[in-house]
Amino acid sequence: MKLYYLSWLLGVLTYIIGGVLRRSGSPLGEMSLGMQGLAMFLLLIPPAIGTVLGVMSLNGKEVKAWWAIGVIVLNIAMILTGLLLLFPG
Repeated sequence: MKLYYLSWLLGVLTYIIGGVLRRSGSPLGEMSLGMQGLAMFLLLIPPAIGTVLGVMSLNGKEVKAWWAIGVIVLNIAMILTGLLLLFPG
């Protein structure tokens, strides 16, 4: 499996998890410490790994540059979205 596909998959997976957590009804900032840690792990770690894989894909010239840049931007957007969901204030 190419790094590009894995990076894209991590970005989309984070998008889905973030949507589920956002629609769950309880604010993420008011969760217990253990649940907030799990939410932070699910919202920040996969897109961070996806960003690194996207950069490696760009450097390795696996796909066209604009595809790799698009995946990097997707994962960075998911990191920022995760931060906004976890720390709304």
